[in-house]
Amino acid sequence: MSKQQRNALGRGLSALLENASTDITGSEAKPLNSISEIPISQVQANPFQPRDVFEETALNELADSIKIHGIIQPITVRKLGYDSYQIISGERRTRAARIAGLTNIPAYIRLADDQGMLEMALIENIQREELNAMEIAFSYKRLLDECSLNQEQLGDRVGKNRSTVNNYLRLLKLPDNIQVAIRDNEITMGHARAIINIEDADEQQYLFNKMVEDSLSVRDVETLVRQAHERVEEKKASNPAKKKTETPSSFIEFQQTLSNKFDTKVKIKADERGRGSLVIPFKSQQDLKRLIDLL
Repeated sequence: MSKQQRNALGRGLSALLENASTDITGSEAKPLNSISEIPISQVQANPFQPRDVFEETALNELADSIKIHGIIQPITVRKLGYDSYQIISGERRTRAARIAGLTNIPAYIRLADDQGMLEMALIENIQREELNAMEIAFSYKRLLDECSLNQEQLGDRVGKNRSTVNNYLRLLKLPDNIQVAIRDNEITMGHARAIINIEDADEQQYLFNKMVEDSLSVRDVETLVRQAHERVEEKKASNPAKKKTETPSSFIEFQQTLSNKFDTKVKIKADERGRGSLVIPFKSQQDLKRLIDLL
C-alpha cells in the first residue's frame, strides 16, 4: 500500500476514492468503487460465468420486483474500454433488469487489478455509523465473493465475530420487500433477526405485515415467532409420526460441522449399520449455487 493510500484511509472512504482512478464516460467521471448509474446496453456478460441457465419464472419474478423496488443490490462490473463493462457479479440482476425495461443500472465499477483497493474501501465503508443493516450485509457479501475471504477472515477484517457477520448475511435471504423495509429503516435489525428464524416464506410475510400494521416491538415479534414455532411442534405432535430412524450419536458431530460450513441445517439420516443419506436444503436457485460453490 502506498503512503498516499495509507493517509487516505486515515481520512475516510471519500478520501480514498478521491485519489482512485476514475472511469471517464463522455464528460462524466465515475469514481471506481462508488455506485454509478451506467447504461445497461453497455454491460456485457462475463464469459467465465459458471451458470449459463437461468430459470425463466424466477427471472420474471425478479423483474417484477425490480419494477416496484428498483435494483436493491448494485451489480459489480469491470471496465473494459470506452463505454464497455463486463459483469463481475450480478448476471441474474442484469438479465431481470433488462426484462423490467431498465435503461440504466446501478453498478460498482472496478479495474481488473484493484482488488486490494476494493477491500480497503469496503472495510472502511463498513465502519461508517450511518450505514443501514442492508448496506452492511451487501458489503460483507462483496468481501466474501470478490475478495476471496471466508467468514472468519471477514470477521477479523471488520472486527466482528463470526455470528455477527452471519446475522447480517442472513438478511440477504429475506424476501425483497422485507430487505427494502430494513434498508429504509421501516424495521430494525432486531425485527429482521426475529423474522429470519421463521423458515416458511408465507409466515415471514405474515409476521412482517402484522409488525408494520401494528407497530410491533422487537419483543412482540419474538413472541409471535415463538408461538409460530410452537404451532409447528403441536402440529407435528398431533399427527401420527412414522417410526424414525435415530441418527447414530457418532454422526451428530459430523452433522453440526457440516451445518456450520454450509450455513444451513444439514441432516444426516443413517441406520445402525451406518448406511443412510446426507440432506443439504436450499431456499432458492441462488442459495443452491452458493452450496455448489462451497462443495
